[in-house]
Amino acid sequence: MPGLRAFIAVVLAALFAAGPALALEVKVGLLQIESAAPLPLSRLDLPPADLGLAGAALGQQDNQTTGGFLGIDYSLQTASVPPDQAQAAFDALRAEGIGIVVLMADAATLTTLADSAGPQVLLLNATARDEALRNADCRANVLHVAPSRAMLTDALVQFLMWKQWPKLLLIHGSHPEDVALAEAYRASAAKFGASIVEEREFADTGGARQADTGIALVQRQIPVFTQRAAAHDVVLAADEAEVFAAYLPYHTWDARPVVGSAGLRPVTWDAALEAWGAAQFQERFEKLAGRSMREADYQVWLALRVIGEAVTRSQSADPATLRAYALSDGFELAAFKGQKLTFRPWNGQLRQPILLSDGRMTVSVSPQDGYLHQVSPLDTLGTDAPETTCTAFGG
Repeated sequence: MPGLRAFIAVVLAALFAAGPALALEVKVGLLQIESAAPLPLSRLDLPPADLGLAGAALGQQDNQTTGGFLGIDYSLQTASVPPDQAQAAFDALRAEGIGIVVLMADAATLTTLADSAGPQVLLLNATARDEALRNADCRANVLHVAPSRAMLTDALVQFLMWKQWPKLLLIHGSHPEDVALAEAYRASAAKFGASIVEEREFADTGGARQADTGIALVQRQIPVFTQRAAAHDVVLAADEAEVFAAYLPYHTWDARPVVGSAGLRPVTWDAALEAWGAAQFQERFEKLAGRSMREADYQVWLALRVIGEAVTRSQSADPATLRAYALSDGFELAAFKGQKLTFRPWNGQLRQPILLSDGRMTVSVSPQDGYLHQVSPLDTLGTDAPETTCTAFGG
């Protein structure tokens, strides 16, 4: 018997050393549209040069590891261009025979590229959170790995209701993305029974970003701006443009927690997360990139892993086949969040838990206990099937 075990071990070692003949080639593109976003208020939040790209590298590495045992070879071609070169860069990827493209782009660019691509191409949205992309402006050839704004705002408001902090002072910025985020918070408050007791707009006049006036803004303007507000449990900041929210904690007139765009934030990934195998995952990324993983890195990694899982299970590199499998009941993806992730078949949105982070610790994870759904508790976050206005997926 020992001799037999030794013989089997030698045979298996030889098989793994040789590896299977590569029978399937999967070409994937990553197109990053460079944004002209202003620098963050804190230098600690400066975006790394490889933001998103490092997540792609880890996803490619993971796919290749699995593919090496199954005879699947993944190639990844990346491009990073300004908005006016988006179409040309996309066409160049298509000319290379790439029919699966991960996009880091704004909503308008994503929609334009999706319309130019046609049904023979599968696009994965890794960053755009706009509600319209999952509703009236949805496209059948786009799957959304990034959460919608509604998923994020629902996740936070669920937690506030669980804490019995229902009275919200909403402060939103003046940029279009701030207005859209504020609208999502209004919808979430109505959905879960919270009350927005008062709203205030923080108009961006440019002064908040001047280094020599930043401290003065905090010490004098923020307390004055927030005084005499209606009685509230928390200050809810809607500031996607990152103009003022970081100044709110510890400087509001009333001693209240700050949530939303500062303080306690809803995020797809938190560098402090250690549960569900996340610690080992974080270490692998840190070894590869030399820094902590950020949300964009996680979302791009997730997009690559969606592709890898769909290819592995369907044994196909055809974009239409992969799309169909990803939207089927058979698809699920482990992603270090405590439960399997799946896609919503009515709008192509990836279901996923949302982490609530204070920047140092993962405070909670939504959906919160007690929020139930007939299909999945994850469908309590964001647009549910009866509410969708997306028709491209057959709804």
